[in-house]
Amino acid sequence: MKLSYEGIEEKAAWEKAGIQLPAYDPEGIAERTFAAPIWVHFGIGNIFRIFIGGIADKLITDGELDRGITCVETFDYDVADKIYEPFDNLALCVKLHADGRAEKRVIGSLGEVIAARMEDGKIRERLIRIFTDPGLQMCSFTVTEKGYALRDADGKYLSYVASDIANGPEHVIGAMGIVASLLYERFLAGEYPMALVSMDNVSRNGEKLKASVTEIASEWAARGLVEDRFVEYIEDGSKVSFPWTMIDKITPRPGETTEVMLKEYGVEDMDILVTSKKTYIAPFVNAEAPGYLVVEDDFPNGRPAMEKAGVYMTDRDTVNKAERMKVTAALNPVHTAVCTFARMLGYELFADAIMDPDLHELAVTVSRREGLPVAEDPGIISPEEFLDELMTERFPNKYLGDTNARIAVDISQMVGIRFGETIKAYAQKDGDASSLIGIPLAIAGWIRYLIGIDDQGKAFDLSPDPMLTELGNITRGIEFGEPDSVGDRLRPLLSNANVFGSDLYSAGIGDAIESMVREMLAGKGAVRNTLSSYLQENREER
Repeated sequence: MKLSYEGIEEKAAWEKAGIQLPAYDPEGIAERTFAAPIWVHFGIGNIFRIFIGGIADKLITDGELDRGITCVETFDYDVADKIYEPFDNLALCVKLHADGRAEKRVIGSLGEVIAARMEDGKIRERLIRIFTDPGLQMCSFTVTEKGYALRDADGKYLSYVASDIANGPEHVIGAMGIVASLLYERFLAGEYPMALVSMDNVSRNGEKLKASVTEIASEWAARGLVEDRFVEYIEDGSKVSFPWTMIDKITPRPGETTEVMLKEYGVEDMDILVTSKKTYIAPFVNAEAPGYLVVEDDFPNGRPAMEKAGVYMTDRDTVNKAERMKVTAALNPVHTAVCTFARMLGYELFADAIMDPDLHELAVTVSRREGLPVAEDPGIISPEEFLDELMTERFPNKYLGDTNARIAVDISQMVGIRFGETIKAYAQKDGDASSLIGIPLAIAGWIRYLIGIDDQGKAFDLSPDPMLTELGNITRGIEFGEPDSVGDRLRPLLSNANVFGSDLYSAGIGDAIESMVREMLAGKGAVRNTLSSYLQENREER
């Protein structure tokens, strides 16, 4: 059983293994995708393949779409070279249910794959051909929040961005530079309309994408490298739109359990690989079954009928409410609150951590009791039902194998959004946020986690984070077993509005967080004792 055009012709073996095959001709889809592309996607990792690719797969299966997605990778070329090309761009998608069921399906909607090595003339020519096709409707993105960044922490252009700006649209290497360059070719070809659609888990993602592309184009115009009218083209919403979206599907890296299962069924070459960029990839993708995609319906050149594949097509205000509900009140605050405590308490899997009585109580507190009361109901998704599904089905799903170490990656980039908006809402409503318990406890837990010592006094490795050096400078000198070593070290961090969205002392919770950190440093078991103590007080007050 080989994952290839030829291999899936042996239908009986796949059916015996319970693996559903495409009900259409993937080769024919690929040919039509190449001849007349309508949907390009940048950032072709795991969530793209199983979720966005799955949407296209359903539309093709149901006769709503007659071609697939043109898949472009600008960061980790190994993804295209090692798990797309050798497998004829087919993907084996495994949805893992909380009851242990595994839905297995091969999708053939990933019609063309391009590793965007722009120095290669043939690749550049192919991408220009795609972007100058008048029929191209949309270009979507899952490049992570870092993919939209143009500047470093000091406000200076990142080196590759500075290079892209200085060298102009013909010599680009970064994702945003490549997009701006190809959009310029589309402008020159006839100012054809299209939508650029960020599907990353980022607040106001369309706004961030537009700002990055426009800034590069404006810098080129200021240097005389492009016409001023190109910038006007980008800013004309009737020609180029930047819809906002909300995406939600927990997609951990490929799991060894899934790898073993597929090999036992007889599927060949299912090895998990680690790329030169330290990305975990495999010919299969494993993820939870539920998934939500809410999209602002603003497509000046038309679009696929995504609503027929379960996508919520709506207005910008509704997208914003749905995103705020998920990111600041329901899913993401729970992930951020629990994962750092879980690492200190010795839990590897998030599904195990959420079943811990104290961590479950913390999750309920930051979401249902503190987050949801100040989050607007988006109308299309019930916040209470969404949270109920998280707590009863999605978070406890041990078959996902999602680790607390993965969830803690880049956490400094997230605490401001996931907790800061709720803090500001309480400060605006009550004058300060001093009534909050769970969110201050979560922030204190994150700071205690940064010490790199667990609750039994043993060192552990922190997850990767771009601010680790800066945060380490702040926490240096804070010692396990010495609460007084905190001193005044945390004030620069807790008063930093760039991190939390506001000065936490002005919000009325800075001193409380300091006190919680001190208590968690008292010695072995202090993290558990502090967590239990504050949550018990919270229960009694209710």
